[in-house]
Amino acid sequence: MSERAFRAGVVIGAAGAAHGESVAYALSNGVASAVAVLGIMGGGFRAVAINLVAGEAAIGYALAHSASRLVIVDATSRALIESALRGPSFQEFSEGRPPPALLDVGELATREVGRAPPASMHRSPSPDDDALIMYTSGTTGRPKGVVLSHANLAAGGDNVARGHGLGVADRALCVLPLYHINGLCVTLMGPLVSGGSVVLPERFSSTRFWHWCAKHECTWFSVVPTQVSYLLQAGETTVRLPSLRFGRSASAPLAPAVHRDFESRFGIPLVETMGLTETAAQILSNPMPPGARRSGSPGLPIGCDIRVVDVHDSECPSDVDGELLVRGACVMRGYFRDGAATRAALTADGWLRTGDLGRRDADGFVFITGRLKELIIKGGENIAPREIDETLHTHPDVLEAAAFGRPCADYGERVEAAVALVEGADVDEATLIELCIDRLGTFKAPERVHVLDALPKGPSGKIQRRRVAEQCLDRRQGVSSSDAS
Repeated sequence: MSERAFRAGVVIGAAGAAHGESVAYALSNGVASAVAVLGIMGGGFRAVAINLVAGEAAIGYALAHSASRLVIVDATSRALIESALRGPSFQEFSEGRPPPALLDVGELATREVGRAPPASMHRSPSPDDDALIMYTSGTTGRPKGVVLSHANLAAGGDNVARGHGLGVADRALCVLPLYHINGLCVTLMGPLVSGGSVVLPERFSSTRFWHWCAKHECTWFSVVPTQVSYLLQAGETTVRLPSLRFGRSASAPLAPAVHRDFESRFGIPLVETMGLTETAAQILSNPMPPGARRSGSPGLPIGCDIRVVDVHDSECPSDVDGELLVRGACVMRGYFRDGAATRAALTADGWLRTGDLGRRDADGFVFITGRLKELIIKGGENIAPREIDETLHTHPDVLEAAAFGRPCADYGERVEAAVALVEGADVDEATLIELCIDRLGTFKAPERVHVLDALPKGPSGKIQRRRVAEQCLDRRQGVSSSDAS
């Protein structure tokens, strides 16, 4: 692998990229994709992760904003990238720069480079050099480019290896794309740091997942909560995989009811964790079995320091909500070409303001209760959307759930929610509202529960409540318009 990655870096340099320049990758998963990513970084270039499902506008923006010199593509992504480069988003933000050249991923192994390229084209990077830009979608505005150094990525991989006790005998199943921080830093960097191996199917499949685990004798996997729900709905009742010692869930909160159902059905420990793009993935993890875990908690700090603070940045007592702050070797350098956002996110002494609300119990376990910008404030009372999400998830027909606030003249905001249901479910809105009233009381229960085919998500797989609320409003206005006609 190291020889193939080195050669890929030489080809990228010979294709016109200079040391330190941005080189984007727009690739489906596979061995060739891993070689490309490692070749970009190892060659001394800055890798730019392109989310293939983000839409042409977001892709065009990322390619323009990152000033990418090359884009490594495959047969499935070439047309999409070509279209994005012709689109208005790239033209608006490219600042007159010509579009990047496209390089097929297959050429990294086959292209003739002639004599060895000049040293300036291929120099070994230093730990503090930029290694990666990964764009994250915030609640408003343009995506921000998170800049992670080589040292950040190594620290992120080490946090995974230490948190899960990974070694050379471990083999990961990577079913999250390498443009996802979980796929890249957890399931690729974790094994690289620990000397293990990785299985890289092109994409997630709930019907083939357990077959892959068995065929390749995988010892662990990393998934997001939506994939956990899909595995529960795929029809498998039991699995017998003696090599598989654990799974991990991250990138979004795992509802306790879904967690219990998974472990009860499959008999495989599912370790809940938490990470951010800005921290090269994992910062919290529950202990590995047989250690005591906390249902509903992403666990204890791994390889970093954690604080929970109030609005004055004073430490909150146990079991009191505040903003989660993180500091450690995994924390990003900043946001690319965005000094204002960097200063807002990073304190002078290196603490990252995550924007997550949470609390710590007496044993140090962290519980995430929501996002600062997503709190529903009804009649002056704060309501955490996650509490409503978890209640809706207790219904067996609910696959995904997201609560949100809607402006209201009487209370300031009222509570609504959206759900995606399992195939063939016939549960109605009234039943779900009554479930919330029974568990949470009338004040916190949603007044409306919208049923969608799927809930919109960002690049990291997290459900985006703002887009959920917009989609529900659009559907309601569409119904009202058709009724009026």
